[in-house]
Amino acid sequence: MKIDAHQHFWQYNPDEYGWIDESISVLKKDHLPDDLAILLQAAGIDGTIAVQARQSHEETRWLLRLAKEYPFIRGVVGWVDLCSPIVIDQLEEFSHDPKFLGVRHMLQDEPEDTFMLRPCFLYGIEMLQYFDLTYDFVIFPKHLPVAANLAALFPEQPFVLDHIAKPFIKDQKITPWDIHIQKLAACKNVYCKISGIVTEADRQHWTMEDFIPYLDVVFDSFGTERIMIGSDWPVCTVAASYFDVMQIPLNYIKQFSEKEQRDICCENARRFYRFEK
Repeated sequence: MKIDAHQHFWQYNPDEYGWIDESISVLKKDHLPDDLAILLQAAGIDGTIAVQARQSHEETRWLLRLAKEYPFIRGVVGWVDLCSPIVIDQLEEFSHDPKFLGVRHMLQDEPEDTFMLRPCFLYGIEMLQYFDLTYDFVIFPKHLPVAANLAALFPEQPFVLDHIAKPFIKDQKITPWDIHIQKLAACKNVYCKISGIVTEADRQHWTMEDFIPYLDVVFDSFGTERIMIGSDWPVCTVAASYFDVMQIPLNYIKQFSEKEQRDICCENARRFYRFEK
């Protein structure tokens, strides 16, 4: 079994997806489960984790409805306002659905680099632990030290780093990203997704070799037991096809044992998100 641990759906409109400019105009259309199902079958992928793309409770409700309709969606990482005084009410609403697995907030878009250490946000993370939910980090390299501080404050809370923190692959700049990745990985409650890397490379001229130094750092830091793979579809399509994107980690992990490959392709995601096969 292979699980794509990171993909998105949306019904496009320019007001809610203003970040989609003309340079990535291929994304200016609906991307729905029927579109993805065809790609999953061709690539031999058995299931996915649908991740929020908007900071909206309605989107979270919509993703959960899609997950009921399409069995290949094994779970949803939605959005709640972790700084809200009624965060408990929000989590109670969504936690009634067994496919609500975790929460993500667009930390990369916050003007304050230490936003995740605000007292209200810390309380929200504490409530995730109470409701037995995971948390996805979507951050830039500059946020990695802050993320390590947060993960250390909540050693029992499961965290996962999306897109290996979006290093500067196009410029082949690896330090100090590599040092900060190692420090974050020292927190054993943090996993890492090999996802979203193709869009950080030269989108028109990338090669497999561009990614190897970054993948080496991630695997040396997290080991094969805390890494999962994801496409970041449909965002990835600005740089490559779904099949080619998934082949990047799948080709890299051929160096590992069959058990390690099974862990990376499925079991780590299932252990982290705790979804049913």
